[in-house]
Amino acid sequence: MIHLNEEAARCLLCYDAPCGEKVARAIRAARFDNLWTAVELFNQLSEEELVQGEKACIHYDKPIRIAELAKEVESQKSKVESTLRSLTATLQDRPEDCKTANAVRPSQSDCKTGTEALPSLEINFCDMVCENPFFLASSAICTNYEMVARALEAGWAGVFYKTITKGEIREVSPRFDAVRKEGTPFVGFRNMEQLSENPYTKDFDILRRLKENYPTKRIIASIMGQTEEEWIELAKMAEAAGCDAVELNFSCPQMKLTGLGSDIGQNSELVLFYTHFVTEAVKIPVIPKMTPNVKTLTTPALASFFGGAKGISAINTIKSITMSHESEVSGKITVSGYSGKAVKPIALRMVYEMADNPVLHKAGIEKHVDISGIGGIETWRDALEFIQLGCRNVQVCTAVMQYGNRIIDDLKLGLQTYMKHHGYNKLEEMVGKELPNFVRPSGLDRETMVYPKIDRDVCIGCGRCYVSCQDGGHQAISFGDDRKPQINGSKCVGCHLCRLVCPTGAIGLAKRVAKRSSR
Repeated sequence: MIHLNEEAARCLLCYDAPCGEKVARAIRAARFDNLWTAVELFNQLSEEELVQGEKACIHYDKPIRIAELAKEVESQKSKVESTLRSLTATLQDRPEDCKTANAVRPSQSDCKTGTEALPSLEINFCDMVCENPFFLASSAICTNYEMVARALEAGWAGVFYKTITKGEIREVSPRFDAVRKEGTPFVGFRNMEQLSENPYTKDFDILRRLKENYPTKRIIASIMGQTEEEWIELAKMAEAAGCDAVELNFSCPQMKLTGLGSDIGQNSELVLFYTHFVTEAVKIPVIPKMTPNVKTLTTPALASFFGGAKGISAINTIKSITMSHESEVSGKITVSGYSGKAVKPIALRMVYEMADNPVLHKAGIEKHVDISGIGGIETWRDALEFIQLGCRNVQVCTAVMQYGNRIIDDLKLGLQTYMKHHGYNKLEEMVGKELPNFVRPSGLDRETMVYPKIDRDVCIGCGRCYVSCQDGGHQAISFGDDRKPQINGSKCVGCHLCRLVCPTGAIGLAKRVAKRSSR
C-alpha cells in the first residue's frame, strides 16, 4: 500500500526523465494535484512501460513505485467520483454555487486531456485578452530573453518582467535560503534578490523583441524609479517598447537605498502620487504592485485606484529572517523577502481585503481595478483559490524556481478539468465566486458541529491522532490494543486536529449535527 501524494512527491522530477517522458508526465500530473489527467496518462501506459520506468528511476533512496502509483491513482478516481457525488448533494442546497448540480458529476468523456474536451481559460485582465490567467511574476525567473521565450512557448500567457531601474544593481551571494519541514521540498523561500542587473536600455530591447516575436502573449514591464521623472521616463520606454502594460514596483522589501520598493508601498501618498504621474504619462494599463508589509492593503489599494491604476498586483514577498549559516553573506545576515507555499494564506487574506472591502466598494474600485494574485501558487487549486477571491490573473515565481516552467501543463489542465466537472464554460464565471461565503467571526454558525469520521480500513494504527488529541486537543480519542482509535463523542468538540495530523487520510468528516446542550 502506498500513499498517492507521498509517493508522487518522492519523484525527483529529473530534467531528462530516465523513466521515460510519458511516465514522468503521468507522475507529474499526480504530483501537482491533477488527478484526472494522471488517470488518463497512466491508462495510456503499458505494464511493461511502468516496469521499465521503475527500473530506470535514479532516485537516491529507492525507485519510485510507479506501477503501484498507477494503481493508486486509478483507485483514487472512484473516491473522487464519490466526493463529487456528495458535492452534488451539497450544491443542491446551494444552487448558486454551481450552474447545475448534475454538471458536478464527471463522465468518462470529461476525463479527456485533449483541449477540445475542455473549456477555454481565456480571460480579460486590465483590458488585455489573455489566453489563460497564468503569468510569470517579476523575479529571477524572467531576467533575459531566452528564459522568458521558453516559458511563453511552454504555455504561460504572459510575463511581468523583472523590475527595471536606472540605478546600478549589484546582487549578493548567496542570496537564497529555504524553510523545510520533515524532508519535504521547501515550503518557504527567502531571497535577497533586488532588481534587474541589466542596463535598462538592454531590458527594454528584450521586451521589444519578446513582443515582436510573441505578439499574442502579454508582455508587462515592471519598473522602479527614484524620482517622478524616472518613473515617467521608464514607463514611457515600456510603452515605446510595445509592452502591453507597466507594473509599478512599490513593494521590493530589500532595497539598499531608502525611499524605494516597500518604502513607497507603505506610504499611501507616494502610491497615489507615483501612480498618478505614470497614468498621466502613458496610455497602457498601469498596475501598482503592493507590499504585504503593511497592516492592511485597503489604504494603498484605494490610493492606487484614485491614482488611475487599471490593476493591482498583490502580494510581493514578506519581510523575514532565516538563520542558516549557509545563506550568510560574508558572515552577515539581513531582513529579506519570504515567498513560497507558506505565504499563500497571507496573500489570500490580503487579496480578500481588496476584493471584498466596504470602503473600496463604496469607491467603486471593484468595477475599475482588476487584481493579479501572487503568493504560494504551485498547483491549479492554489490558483483557483485566488480566482475565487476575485483575481482575474495569477502570477507564479517560487514554484517555477523549484520545479521549472513545465508546471504550466498541470496548472492549465487542472483548472480546465475543474471547470468541466463543475459546469463552468468561462473562467470569468468563477472570479469572486467564494466572496459571498465570507463572514466576520461573529457571523459563523456556533450551534452545530462536525464529528471526525475514521475509516478503519485506511487507518494503519500509528496513533498520531491520539497523541495530538491527548496533548493538544480535548482528550477525546482512546487508543486500544487493536491499535485503532476510538472517538469519545461526549468529549469531542469537532476541532479536527486529528484529521489534520493523520498521515494516511483515514480521518474524514461526518455530517453536521446540532451541538449537545451544555446545560
